[in-house]
Amino acid sequence: MSATGSTDVAAVPTRDLARLTLLGALVGLPAGVVAFAFVGAVHVLQDLLWTELPEALGTDEPPWYLVLGLPVVAAVLVAAARRLPGDGGHDPVEGLSMTPLPPVAAGGVALAALAGLGFGVVLGPEAPLMTLGGIVGVWMTSWTGVTGRARGLLGVSGASGAISTLFGGPLVAGVMLLEAGAGALAAAALLPPLAAAAVAYVLVTGFGDWAGVPVTGLAVPDLPEYDRVRPGSLLLALVVGVVAAVVIAGVKRLARALRATGPRVGRLPLLLASGAAVGALALLAGALGADPRDVLFSGQASIPALVAEESVGVVLVLVVAKGLAYGISMGGGFRGGPIFPAIFLGVGLASVAVAALDVSPTLAVAVGAAAGMAATSRLLLSAVMFAALLVGRAGLDTAPAAVVAAAAALLTVRLLDPPPRPA
Repeated sequence: MSATGSTDVAAVPTRDLARLTLLGALVGLPAGVVAFAFVGAVHVLQDLLWTELPEALGTDEPPWYLVLGLPVVAAVLVAAARRLPGDGGHDPVEGLSMTPLPPVAAGGVALAALAGLGFGVVLGPEAPLMTLGGIVGVWMTSWTGVTGRARGLLGVSGASGAISTLFGGPLVAGVMLLEAGAGALAAAALLPPLAAAAVAYVLVTGFGDWAGVPVTGLAVPDLPEYDRVRPGSLLLALVVGVVAAVVIAGVKRLARALRATGPRVGRLPLLLASGAAVGALALLAGALGADPRDVLFSGQASIPALVAEESVGVVLVLVVAKGLAYGISMGGGFRGGPIFPAIFLGVGLASVAVAALDVSPTLAVAVGAAAGMAATSRLLLSAVMFAALLVGRAGLDTAPAAVVAAAAALLTVRLLDPPPRPA
């Protein structure tokens, strides 16, 4: 996760922190509205293209030509979006970025993300949500008189507010900012981003008798209770963490190798070929017994079905096809977030043990989510906290295994793909 676009705490006077915190809370409201509108638009587009359109064509499932063709259409739209200011958003191969984009980039970011996520490209919503939230923060503060690095802090607050709606509230968002080293944010300087995240999340969850606005995040319902830590669980966590890191490091290498061909073959041909390859992988997985739609998209909605799958073969087909489609989507020039597909891969690897060894699905979700998120984001505490929120009360005792999985994934991925040394 990139720490670029960071904010120097020393540049924010203590006397101004209360004002910045209030402004951060105000930024959280429009950031939450943007998050709701964006996620809602993705949901509507996916339903229109992948449910209503097949029904209009007289089929219950998307026919092969839609599975193959819609990602290709996405390629054309993303190519157009990347010609707009902002290049359609940040490159997902490099992870999440805190670098703020100007408000003029909002249209290109939204178009690239909606085209990819709605048409089946294997990337997540978190990166465009962060970017759009950051743009909201920059725009909101343009007329407040706040300048310099303090203005950048409020831009980060917009990003924090937007992603809190996906990651279960302000705590994960705040820990992600702190752990990523976003400008060496100290605890006090986290107040504006946390205030923004809290306001945005309340907009989603509601308060009093108001139920909030519906935003679909990552949720795994009806998990059985995992009641005690077992030695075998820690061993499983270690294995899943190492294997998840190896897989995700391989995916990143595939993405970088594919991206390197861009100057030679051209942006549009690379996007078109990548979109066709993603659709072809989904069709191939369908021929091998998996649901093609579980290969497409970010993987958020498919995790309950993944941990419930009883066939080891089908789980492995999904992991291989998803991993290849994920790497192709990143390297092919699409725009979106890298975290949720990696979480799907981690849970998929842990689900092999569910199908083969009757391991608790609650343990698999916690261990897989922690391993996948740590391997792609290189953040330890954020991954463990998100895994804990994901399994909820049913999985309180999975925390030690989630820590082992995240630590093993982080150490392994750093060995396989060391971070660049500072100049």
